[in-house]
Amino acid sequence: MDRLVFTSNATIKEQATARQVLVNELANVSTVGFKSSYDVALQSVKAEGPGFDSRIQAQAVARDLIRMEPGPIMATGRPLDIALADKAVLAVQASNGDMAFTRRGDLRVNAQGQMENGSGHLVLGAGGPIAVPPGMMVTINPDGTVYARDPAQTGPAASVFIDQLRLRDGTDVKLGRRADGLFKVDGQPDGTDIAEGNMPPKLIPQALEGSNVSAIEAMTRLIDHSRSFETQIRIIKETKGLDESGSTMMKNA
Repeated sequence: MDRLVFTSNATIKEQATARQVLVNELANVSTVGFKSSYDVALQSVKAEGPGFDSRIQAQAVARDLIRMEPGPIMATGRPLDIALADKAVLAVQASNGDMAFTRRGDLRVNAQGQMENGSGHLVLGAGGPIAVPPGMMVTINPDGTVYARDPAQTGPAASVFIDQLRLRDGTDVKLGRRADGLFKVDGQPDGTDIAEGNMPPKLIPQALEGSNVSAIEAMTRLIDHSRSFETQIRIIKETKGLDESGSTMMKNA
């Protein structure tokens, strides 16, 4: 009986990691540019302790690799909004100063005149964080070039080149998730850059990409997890009842 309870408890414990990943995805259904991760995988490990040497138990292993499937594109009309095309990623500066990547394209200019996204991460250009002159109107082209013009200037105002967004192609690169939610090259130290390919990445101006998490699919999986949890609890309760019945029979014998 004790071994059956141990097995049910182990199942509940191993499913906890998968539930955490699922709950995180549900919480980011409406987050701009959010990417879901691969589900928790199971690997077989040898159970140590008394008993047969052939006892094998499943153990959950979290592989937080980013799914780069695009989300829905929403036209906004804002000059600073961008949606990254295909599997392109945008380089930003993390809070610790490292270079990281994201798909979040709701850009803005902060009080210091630097371009940042909705999470507050500074957007990187060719030489570092992009700085915008005060009072200038910014436009971003599909190739990632950033131009600005003075709205107070009368007549046809010429746009001035500001910088080039640091875009990278993530098609053939495995990306993992950092602790702060940004992307990094999986298996490499934080701050590792992605090599530039032959085809330059593109973006869609004045649009945003939604989350690629399917709310219906995520809710269905969450219900499945809840039913599995209830099943394991029932097994533990039934085991307890069988154990109590066996003890009663031994006392009356």
